Amino acid sequence: MQNSHISFKRHRFAPQIIAHTVWVYLRFNLSLREVEEMLLERGIDVSYETVRRWIIRFGPQIARNLRRRQARPSDIWHLDEVVVNCAGCKFWLWRAVDQYGTVLEEILQKRRDKKAARRLLVALMKRYGFGPKRIVTDKLRSYGAAKTDVVPNLEHWSHKGLNNRAENSHLPFRKRERTMQGHRSPGSLQRFVSMHSATRNCFAVPARRRAAQTIRYHRLEAFDAWREAACIA
Repeated sequence: MQNSHISFKRHRFAPQIIAHTVWVYLRFNLSLREVEEMLLERGIDVSYETVRRWIIRFGPQIARNLRRRQARPSDIWHLDEVVVNCAGCKFWLWRAVDQYGTVLEEILQKRRDKKAARRLLVALMKRYGFGPKRIVTDKLRSYGAAKTDVVPNLEHWSHKGLNNRAENSHLPFRKRERTMQGHRSPGSLQRFVSMHSATRNCFAVPARRRAAQTIRYHRLEAFDAWREAACIA
């Protein structure tokens, strides 16, 4: 699918600098001020507020373009939810990954119930245009109730020990969350997790590509994908 065009008009710095700044922030566990310092060391004098505005302005568009390039997921989906504190309130971040660890969907919701689980399943099938062969979850009963409503014949494995794939997918977000020291609003949190996961999907090395040379090729391919998604290729 073709990328949506990203315009860098009326910005003082070159598109390559802006895209690189957004990549550094989303790819690594760095604060805005740390990114500002790294840029200054390279002779680029911008404030951390400028970095923040670039991420808000260009990050979601780049993430959407990366997702358009994402390969069709496998037909085994792992679903899980994790609690997140945002603006002094408790929310649940519902996440789905495929059997290779690729993040398929993330939705921030107020509740941990059947309605929330159903929303995740519907969003997944709407985005990818097909239903999975199997879903794997923990023992939360909301998943089974939602599955009965949406796809009654779907195979469902429910066991705490089987869902490590989804639970492990929360770890990169948890590390990033500590660096960010909280979230100001549910909207900004939803926006960030979408950008963060799209970037991680692009650059994370699959388990089947662990040889040194293949890791290098994978990263080169990821750099090319990022430049094309940012419309600077």
